[in-house]
Amino acid sequence: MKVALAQINATVGDLAGNARLVAAAARQAHREGAHLVLAPELALCGYPPEDLLLRPAFMQACAETLSALAQELADCTGLHLVVGHPHQFGPQGDIRSKSIAVQQRFNAASVLAGGRVVGTYCKRELPNYQVFDERRYFASGRDAGQGPLVFEVEGLRVGLLICEDAWFDEPVQATCAAGAELLCVINASPFHLDKGGEREALMAERARGCGLPLLYAHLVGGQDEVVFDGASFALDARGRVTARAPSFEPDLLMVEIGADRVPRGPLAPLPGLEAQAWAALVTGVRDYLGKNRFPGAIIGLSGGIDSALVLAVAVDALGAERVRAVMMPSPYTADISWLDAREMALRLGVRYDEVAIAPMFDAFRAALAPQFAGLAEDTTEENLQARIRGTLLMALSNKSGAIVLTTGNKSEMATGYCTLYGDMAGGFAVIKDVAKTLVYRLAAWKNRQATRRADGSIGPVIPERIITRPPSAELRPDQTDQDSLPPYEILDAILARYMEEDQGIEEIVAAGYERADVERVTRLIKINEYKRRQSPVGIRITHRGFGRDWRYPITSGFRA
Repeated sequence: MKVALAQINATVGDLAGNARLVAAAARQAHREGAHLVLAPELALCGYPPEDLLLRPAFMQACAETLSALAQELADCTGLHLVVGHPHQFGPQGDIRSKSIAVQQRFNAASVLAGGRVVGTYCKRELPNYQVFDERRYFASGRDAGQGPLVFEVEGLRVGLLICEDAWFDEPVQATCAAGAELLCVINASPFHLDKGGEREALMAERARGCGLPLLYAHLVGGQDEVVFDGASFALDARGRVTARAPSFEPDLLMVEIGADRVPRGPLAPLPGLEAQAWAALVTGVRDYLGKNRFPGAIIGLSGGIDSALVLAVAVDALGAERVRAVMMPSPYTADISWLDAREMALRLGVRYDEVAIAPMFDAFRAALAPQFAGLAEDTTEENLQARIRGTLLMALSNKSGAIVLTTGNKSEMATGYCTLYGDMAGGFAVIKDVAKTLVYRLAAWKNRQATRRADGSIGPVIPERIITRPPSAELRPDQTDQDSLPPYEILDAILARYMEEDQGIEEIVAAGYERADVERVTRLIKINEYKRRQSPVGIRITHRGFGRDWRYPITSGFRA
């Protein structure tokens, strides 16, 4: 039997568009001889739909779209399609029960065949950690009194699970006990670095535990801050990967299950860490701008590594013709910053403009001179420069419709080494979850790739001096980042332990870090929560970013 794993890029709320993607994949699979097609979790409405689920009109539209999809594929004789969707019991649903309140919603998957819904399964395990908030919206399938769903295709008994269900023993064992001969898991599992390997290892345990082959159909694409990496796969009963779709691109993975019950198909490689991160950033930018219909992007190019990295990502995501770089030198901008910014823009072939901010900076200082009389210059004047730049970028954004991509990294967002309404001004924070040490790794990785530059030559796109020179905000004479922060190797290690691993101060000190550094970094993290609350949404690439999975109070007396 042939099974197709439809790795689609769904858009939240675009029910008609998502249904078209699913239908197109199903028809192609049917033409190629597939009898079973698996579409991802909540593929019909996109993931995560968040509070759209609380709107009765949305739930009604989902039910109508599901019914229409079943009817549209009625002519695909012998085809079974599994598609994820939100489901509601009651008059508007296809399953009725007086024991279930109408307002309960379920994360469900339905089996469509012969023009109708022939079975519906409701997810049993609802994740409520990291970026997940499913218990806010959904009831467990257990609340509906539902057991496993096992259905027959071409004489093979197929057991259906939804994402988190397969991370727990009970739903898997119950499905096996119900007579499943093949486990099919549909998923919308947000990406973080090395998540693909984690998924395959855990699903291999499930396959071995039941002694059954397992198919894993996964979503791909960007949705606000989360990214889905695809890489759908098939495992044999011994847990070995026997087929895998490409990462970070839509695909229809055709898997053939032979008489030996071993699924076989193309086997794409899993990318390395830097390649994963780069692809996730490119996917996040491309889909955020594309799905929200922004015509292009504007970046404040400083001659530093952060803006250089964002520019390179943006060009890979959008093409040079949709990206504009603006250099806004101040009295403290070094000549090499001008030269390197110009050189990089030339290599990438983007529109490049220079707007000097010295006259505006002088005007601000003159206007404020009576108020600042007798006071020494400090970060106030530094922030003025950043805010002038932010104002200029937003003005260009308003005129053109292009979105400003901010260039602050995770290390800066953590410690507040960024300016509200200045370098934080913009619509999308590309490297918000990329620590400074990883910024350097990604820049070096990109330069090792065989990239075609605007002049047709093959070579590095980021000038080497941008990578090797000491980082500086260039807001005062001879400034470097380490004037205000510990070395990034130390800062990022403390940040990872405190923010990503939830270690306490004493635990981090015991691991060998200087108490002064630990207390300084953790204090900066705490006192800058108010800034992060006002920052643009940005792409999540670690298992904990400053976004949906970081919900700390601004006002707090806790200090450990």
